[in-house]
Amino acid sequence: MSAPWAEWDHIVKLDPDKSLVDGESYADVCETGTDAIEIGGTTGMTEAKMTEVIEPCAAAGREHDVPVYIEPSHPGTVVHTDGLSGYLVPTVFNAGDIAWLTGVHKEWARMDTEIDWDRTHTEAYIVLNPDSSVAEYTQANCDLDADEVAAYATIAERLFGQEIVYLEYSGTFGDPEVVTAASDALDDATLFYGGGIGDYDTAHEMGGRADTVIVGDLVHDEGCDAVRETVRGAKEAGQERIEPDR
Repeated sequence: MSAPWAEWDHIVKLDPDKSLVDGESYADVCETGTDAIEIGGTTGMTEAKMTEVIEPCAAAGREHDVPVYIEPSHPGTVVHTDGLSGYLVPTVFNAGDIAWLTGVHKEWARMDTEIDWDRTHTEAYIVLNPDSSVAEYTQANCDLDADEVAAYATIAERLFGQEIVYLEYSGTFGDPEVVTAASDALDDATLFYGGGIGDYDTAHEMGGRADTVIVGDLVHDEGCDAVRETVRGAKEAGQERIEPDR
């Protein structure tokens, strides 16, 4: 049985430190057509902020049959509540600070007695925007060429058994050739791409190279109509990957 994310073309990532556009709800986000919702962020994360978003979002996800996952940035942001599909936990392969490979994860296992390991999965992050908060936070080495990114993707899948490899350009549109190189390096792992997806064209461009496109800031800045266009772009690109001669 394949993992659920193997079928995803599009994810909306909600930042609990940001608000939705006035007048929009988590039900509206679910109705964009996205395949899944992740809840998490890099800065300003607290348990209270996570809870405020997770509970109504999980309820909307149940109603609209959209899976909802927490993406925790540190142990204090993990919330256990009914309706969650699980936890997608980043481990940053090009981090300069080893805490973001295993250290923070060790602390979570030490502090949290309620971890549902059957629903807890890792994402092999490769952070590629040196100006992003996540790069600063993890001291990531972002000065990587396509071959190096492909090598990280290879070891993530082959040596460490990662089922998800996540190219994180965080707020800027990435290099399509780098994304293609990472995709070509993988056999069975699912390639997530995040960064600078703001319309149909950018979603279609990266959706033709990565398996799954992730939209974050757009839902907070421009709202669900804009997100819906990225869903259309990602899904049409995904269909073209399946039927390349159509």
